Amino acid sequence: MIQERLSALREEMKKRKIDIYIVPTADFHESEYVGEHFKARKFITGFTGSAGTAVITLTEAGLWTDGRYFVQAEKQLAGSTVALYRMGEEGVPTVDEFVEKELPESGCIGFDGRVVNGSWGRKLLAIAEKKKGSLYVTEDLIDLIWKDRPALSKEPLFLLEEKYSGKSTADKIADLRKVMEKEGANVHILTSLYDIAWLLNIRGGDIDYVPVILSYLVLTDRECIWFLQEEVVDEKIAAYLKENHITTRPYDAIYDYVKEIPADACVLMNGNTVNYRITSSLKKEIRIVDQPNPTEIMKAVKNPVEVENIRKAHVKDGVAFTKFMYWLKTNIGKIPMTEISASDYLEARRREQDNFIELSFDTICAYGPNAAMMHYAATPESDAELKPEGFLLVDSGGHYFEGTTDITRTMALGPITDEMRLHFTTVCRSNMNLANAKFLYGCTGLNLDILSRGPLWQMGIDYKCGTGHGVGYILNVHEGPNGFRWRVVPERHDNGTLEEGMVTTDEPGVYLEGKYGIRTENELVCHKAEKNEYGQFMNFENITYAPIDLDAIDPDEMTGREKKMLNDYHAMVYKTLSPYMTPEENEWLKKYTRAI
Repeated sequence: MIQERLSALREEMKKRKIDIYIVPTADFHESEYVGEHFKARKFITGFTGSAGTAVITLTEAGLWTDGRYFVQAEKQLAGSTVALYRMGEEGVPTVDEFVEKELPESGCIGFDGRVVNGSWGRKLLAIAEKKKGSLYVTEDLIDLIWKDRPALSKEPLFLLEEKYSGKSTADKIADLRKVMEKEGANVHILTSLYDIAWLLNIRGGDIDYVPVILSYLVLTDRECIWFLQEEVVDEKIAAYLKENHITTRPYDAIYDYVKEIPADACVLMNGNTVNYRITSSLKKEIRIVDQPNPTEIMKAVKNPVEVENIRKAHVKDGVAFTKFMYWLKTNIGKIPMTEISASDYLEARRREQDNFIELSFDTICAYGPNAAMMHYAATPESDAELKPEGFLLVDSGGHYFEGTTDITRTMALGPITDEMRLHFTTVCRSNMNLANAKFLYGCTGLNLDILSRGPLWQMGIDYKCGTGHGVGYILNVHEGPNGFRWRVVPERHDNGTLEEGMVTTDEPGVYLEGKYGIRTENELVCHKAEKNEYGQFMNFENITYAPIDLDAIDPDEMTGREKKMLNDYHAMVYKTLSPYMTPEENEWLKKYTRAI
């Protein structure tokens, strides 16, 4: 089937004299996850992971993806004629390097100009011009061959009241206009779905697990125009928009609008998120202020109302997860269980909680070797039976009106090897080291990553991903500009200074292909500590409440300080969750949060 699709695409390429066609994993807004309509890269390669880029020439096809997906991609591409390019590995060219090498003199690079951002589009234009070639960006060739393509999503909208958002839309817009004024800009083009939802205090459901609305927004010194599928605006939302002086226009009208922006305007926008079709439609005389959207840092620094709400969300989520963990540990081997049935049980516990909205991502419930794939998702074909032995890794989370959660626990379902116990204990040490960091203001995640990765590096082990990511407030579970990783990865945009109010995950792991995977993940809120002659010190508050499985811990591998950190964490977990548990669950919880 993939071969037939590639052949059909190549026929369309030949008609238009296109030599290389690029299909990224993207919607028109550079969203991390995309709706079904936008899964063109999955359609043309068969690879289902959430990150990757397909490049098709008239004779070859390649897929570029990162370390999270190497194992999965290798399996899914087998027999497809699509070659796997492991991003970041020695000797593997980048997409741009491959395109430049393969593009013939006077050749043509094609892509849908709406799914490639302005910055990348300019680089591809430079590659084409170097070869005296051209770009073809006005058509979506995949659309021509994808006969049963799903329609654009049009899910209902809902308001996020100020008791949850902590700040009114009017105040957010006023703050944004102040930044525009400071930058000398009189037009701001905003295409990031997360930033638009945050600014308007409105959420939707146009991407699975990400409550956003397919839309663009333009803010001027006088107007706020929201481009969306207007039929989703009900009377309540319409009244709210009118009250906040926000007008609406059709979703696609943005493309004609930007052509009419006056030549003497100054436009503030982020070329890394605004798509190439928009950026290339602006008049050449317009002055561009190309920088991250001001709303990125505004939404990443949670206000006091949001921080208090997020704690409440994590208590609910901790109750749901711990009830699941109790059920799992006490019933394994007694009743039939599979990855999917266990995942369903956990989801049911979340749905019992007040103000639950939806899951914050597709639950990863991975038994044994499946957990070595960092972003494994069980299917009816792969759904492994859970047995009273080995490890089960569960990475899951929820959106509540009080905030978004993301937690991973790896649990021993029965006997484990000494090697598994050593690796589990080391991951726990890594997690606690970072959670208890104290550091001077000005640090980024680059400065602190070694605290987590260090114990594993000492053993000659690494994990091919970051140690942690920012978390949105009823938005994307992965949010910049904060994160933890050991080196700069430009496309991740997560090397920002750690500010008071930022929420970042702490999730070291060990992944051994064909054997098992281990990850322990908590969320941390950044706070100010003392200020003295050395500067402003900062620290973290651990806001994820669930036991770390003591059945898999080897206390002999931990220092006294590390044991104390784990004991203090477990004491907090018991105190926080015990009021919500049954007597039987509490008896179990006391055992699994005991001091070691």
